[in-house]
Amino acid sequence: MSYSVGQVAGFAKVTVRTLHHYDEIGLLSPSGRSRAGHRRYAEADLDRLQQILFYRALGFPLDQVAALLDDPRSDPQEHLRRQHALLSDRIARLQEMAAAVEHAMEARGMGIELSPEERFEVFGDHDPEQYAAEAEGRWGDTEAYRESTRRAASYSGEDWKRIMAEAEGINQRLAALMERGATADETAAMDLAEEHRGWIGEHHYACGYEMHRGLGEMYVQDPRFTAVYERIRPGLAMFLRDAIFANAARHDQ
Repeated sequence: MSYSVGQVAGFAKVTVRTLHHYDEIGLLSPSGRSRAGHRRYAEADLDRLQQILFYRALGFPLDQVAALLDDPRSDPQEHLRRQHALLSDRIARLQEMAAAVEHAMEARGMGIELSPEERFEVFGDHDPEQYAAEAEGRWGDTEAYRESTRRAASYSGEDWKRIMAEAEGINQRLAALMERGATADETAAMDLAEEHRGWIGEHHYACGYEMHRGLGEMYVQDPRFTAVYERIRPGLAMFLRDAIFANAARHDQ
């Protein structure tokens, strides 16, 4: 039994472009070809693709995924055990956060004032300001960063609520597409990716398609960004990344 690239893309909820890219970089090369030279994927190829997508959902960059899967000392069962442990850690962390939110809601509803320690216990050693410093260190010399900083300084609290509500609306509509089984290269998904790019351009900085691709990769490679989307719907970070790439390719033509 073998499958076409279109069938595999449908099974895995990825774009054909993504599978072509995996083939081009040697991450997932199909085992066979049809008489016409078209890619044909065997069951073993599907197993490898599943492992790739698990690691991508966990935020691993492609080069690390390749290194892990091609390590001769590892086996599929070991990969599953590792992925299960990582997912379990993430689930436990999110459950802790959800419990903290519930605790805060209950305390507020009953008029109980939480101590500073109780309010921030769930964050552990997490310091949100480190990301602001990191952003400045990575992009401080770019015009995009300076433009974003200028705009942010002019926004009121109500402006931020409106801006974030717009972003949430885009994310929820992307999640709804995933729920109905859409693929990231469908017109509806690409249109939302374009809306996402426009949202960045309107509220933060001019965002061309190449920059948008870079942001899409960051959403899946940096676990901090991935977690934001995973809280909305598992797999959303990768779905958005793939929609961004499909949309950019559409406009490259």
